[in-house]
Amino acid sequence: MAHTLYSFRRCPYAMRARLAIAYSQQQVQLREIILKEKPPEMLALSEKATVPVLQLSSGEVLDESLDIMAWALSHNDPNNWLAGNLNQMLSLIDENDFEFKEWLDRYKYADRFPEFTESYYRDQCEDFLVKLELRLTVTQYLFANKLTLADIAIFPFIRQFASVDKQWFQQTPYHNLKIWLDGLISIVLFFTP
Repeated sequence: MAHTLYSFRRCPYAMRARLAIAYSQQQVQLREIILKEKPPEMLALSEKATVPVLQLSSGEVLDESLDIMAWALSHNDPNNWLAGNLNQMLSLIDENDFEFKEWLDRYKYADRFPEFTESYYRDQCEDFLVKLELRLTVTQYLFANKLTLADIAIFPFIRQFASVDKQWFQQTPYHNLKIWLDGLISIVLFFTP
C-alpha cells in the first residue's frame, strides 16, 4: 500500500503539508477532495474530518499538517529547513495557526461575522503582519537568510491574506513581507505537486 494524502488545493494547512512532501521528495498518492463531499475512507481515518490526512503505507495516520511536515522532513531535509531554533519557529507557527488564522477567517468571510467590519478584522490580522515584517528586516526569511520550516508553514496563510484584497495589500507598508511573499510564490512553484 502506498502512502495516501487527502488534500484540498486551497487549504493552507494542506498546502504546507504538500509543500513539505514535495520538497522532501516523498512519494504519496494525492487524493484531492471536494470539501462538501468528503470521501468515507478519509472520514474513517480521521475524526477531525478535515484535510490534510496522510495514511502511511504502515497504516499509521497523520492528520495534523505539522506532523505531516515533520514526517516528510525526517526522511529528507536537503536544505535544513529544521535548522535553527525550532522552539521559536514552532511558537511563531502556533501564533499563526491559533491567533492569526482566526482573524484571517473573519477577514475573508466578514459577511459571516457581522459583529465587526471587514476592516476591523483586517486590522486584527495586521498585528501578526507587523511581527513578520520586523523579523524580515533582520533576515531574508523569518528565521535566517534561508528557508526554514516556519516560512513554509506560515506562507500559505499570508498568501491567503494578501489575496483577500490584493490592491489594498500592495499599497501597505509591509515592504519586506511583500518581497518575502513574492519570493516564496516563485520558489514553491518549482516543487509544488
